[in-house]
Amino acid sequence: MIDARLLAFLGVAAIITITPGPDLALVTRVVVGQGRAAGWHASIGVVVGHLLWGIGSAIGVAALISASTTLYLLLRLMGGAYLVWLGMHAWVSPGPAHTGAMTRQVTPAPGALGPYRQGLVNDLLNPKIGVFYTTLLPQFIEPGQPVILRSLMLAVTMALIVAIWLAIYVVILAKVKGFYRRPSVSRAMERIVGVVLIGLGIHLWFFG
Repeated sequence: MIDARLLAFLGVAAIITITPGPDLALVTRVVVGQGRAAGWHASIGVVVGHLLWGIGSAIGVAALISASTTLYLLLRLMGGAYLVWLGMHAWVSPGPAHTGAMTRQVTPAPGALGPYRQGLVNDLLNPKIGVFYTTLLPQFIEPGQPVILRSLMLAVTMALIVAIWLAIYVVILAKVKGFYRRPSVSRAMERIVGVVLIGLGIHLWFFG
């Protein structure tokens, strides 16, 4: 039989995933500044962050955060500060034109860790993801179904959707690298994404 609630969840999850937000802005900045490989690593960090939030929701951690005003406020302020820091860094960084980003060399392990860590931290410091899992997932769990197992299944499904979307997005963005890696275009894109990240951080501070 067709799982109607699962189909509904797939539709909702797809819409939420493709909606521009902090994760997409971060991946854009990483691809523009460091290339496609770094974009993969940042995307993996984002996906792992989603999985951790989903697991936390399944065991009640995300529910505790959303129920505690103090914890939610603290995480929101930290997440906003991190987004603002990333945005400011985008403005002061020298850009790929000054770092030899045009080369096709394999990214070393330390370079891979940086984008991955950025994606992971950016996702973990966004309390809206925790609230999303806590408030949305229960709506797609039918009476009698094992709550934890069903929640984990939905969380993994969500992470898979995010992974597929980011993979497509990175490929598309990397296809036009000849355009955005022109020094003037690259710097303009870096600054635009920087403004977006700062704006998202300020929005997270004041509007939650």
